[in-house]
Amino acid sequence: MAASKKAVLGPLVGAVDQGTSSTRFLVFNSKTAELLSHHQVEIKQEFPREGWVEQDPKEILHSVYECIEKTCEKLGQLNIDISNIKAIGVSNQRETTVVWDKITGEPLYNAVVWLDLRTQSTVESLSKRIPGNNNFVKSKTGLPLSTYFSAVKLRWLLDNVRKVQKAVEEKRALFGTIDSWLIWSLTGGVNGGVHCTDVTNASRTMLFNIHSLEWDKQLCEFFGIPMEILPNVRSSSEIYGLMKISHSVKAGALEGVPISGCLGDQSAALVGQMCFQIGQAKNTYGTGCFLLCNTGHKCVFSDHGLLTTVAYKLGRDKPVYYALEGSVAIAGAVIRWLRDNLGIIKTSEEIEKLAKEVGTSYGCYFVPAFSGLYAPYWEPSARGIICGLTQFTNKCHIAFAALEAVCFQTREILDAMNRDCGIPLSHLQVDGGMTSNKILMQLQADILYIPVVKPSMPETTALGAAMAAGAAEGVGVWSLEPEDLSAVTMERFEPQINAEESEIRYSTWKKAVMKSMGWVTTQSPESDPSIFCSLPLGFFIVSSMVMLIGARYISGIP
Repeated sequence: MAASKKAVLGPLVGAVDQGTSSTRFLVFNSKTAELLSHHQVEIKQEFPREGWVEQDPKEILHSVYECIEKTCEKLGQLNIDISNIKAIGVSNQRETTVVWDKITGEPLYNAVVWLDLRTQSTVESLSKRIPGNNNFVKSKTGLPLSTYFSAVKLRWLLDNVRKVQKAVEEKRALFGTIDSWLIWSLTGGVNGGVHCTDVTNASRTMLFNIHSLEWDKQLCEFFGIPMEILPNVRSSSEIYGLMKISHSVKAGALEGVPISGCLGDQSAALVGQMCFQIGQAKNTYGTGCFLLCNTGHKCVFSDHGLLTTVAYKLGRDKPVYYALEGSVAIAGAVIRWLRDNLGIIKTSEEIEKLAKEVGTSYGCYFVPAFSGLYAPYWEPSARGIICGLTQFTNKCHIAFAALEAVCFQTREILDAMNRDCGIPLSHLQVDGGMTSNKILMQLQADILYIPVVKPSMPETTALGAAMAAGAAEGVGVWSLEPEDLSAVTMERFEPQINAEESEIRYSTWKKAVMKSMGWVTTQSPESDPSIFCSLPLGFFIVSSMVMLIGARYISGIP
């Protein structure tokens, strides 16, 4: 018994990985980066109206408590002493907006998720106030004016939710992205909780100046946001506060452990993939798909629809690093949609089996523009389409087309990245839940026509948060020096089709994308939430002329 304990003794670091679809708590050995144990809980998404996407902040917080408690139980079963957990990092879905009451600790409205589209009319009216020759919003934030970012979501809450308005008037309101809500709650909440965020999450609000690394007075005035409700901005690696969760018996053992790492999920994955050199890039396949390329200490502005964002700042006195980012709204979310909305699959894992049965989409193309199109188009009027259907098409072809859609979208942002950087990537480092799908990974290599390289330990987002936490001043259990970083075993997928076939498929995809645009305007009847309310993620619009395909063909019934 003692020997098994000794095998894993030494400093451990925990990581909360709070994503759009699920919450996880993972524990790593800081000397080897080995994942020792974890627990995962799926998170509900609510769709009160067409285009609206919300989550319950209290459910998110309780899922964190549950994951911590269950992971601690599992560590106990493995004979691992949880008192060896020396620090905790937080990684989170970015942009998702929460406002809560600092007196009661209660959220004043549901979290408005990054995918949410309700603010499109706000975006259109604000865009008219930006001078054509001085886009100060983009030059200060690196971001286009879009429903994607927090400022317009917060503006909507201030305009439409009386509870929020009243709390702001009475100086009771606090705003934050999910990291802020979690850190405030985990460090005591109403009893002295720390209200902070890090530079990576702040850079996704559209209120943060990425050059001065401060909240920007001009931006706050432009969006009408009171600065007193904003969290303090800290680096991505420093002690923010100590855990206070003694109400949970098992997790109470983590009482007093410092929370010392905080990174938006995509920045965390960049760190976890050890992309510390200029030009290194990674692509994460989660609810959405996010390609980030480290541009060093220099802000590089894109001419091809990419975002400029803060990559990380690993210590109060450490320099800031920036990244170019290509953001795709719908990746893993399309699989969840096939499961929950169409019932084509019962579990997300079944998609690989269906796709394998046919090995082709048979000319069927799926553009999952449920929340409009993000990079490189930034086209909010787009909606989802499936085209190229025939009476031969069945659910297997649609499943295959859904996987191809993820790969085609990645190709579009990779092309934009190559044009902006001038040096094409020779391979693509990947991570995220979808990378366990081998058909997807092979498709990605074929469509990009470069090798795709996947780490054997795919939890790079959580690993990045753990690394930041363990390396923080005052913790110092994880070295980020190049010579100390553990070597990672990789799985490699080489292209298996010829370049001409790859290009033909890609050009047909681009034709489908063009057909998805221009479906919705803010004045159109499609914006009425009473229409198509049964398809809350967006319209399932079949653009093919062959509308005779019925439920029998979609479900594969002969």
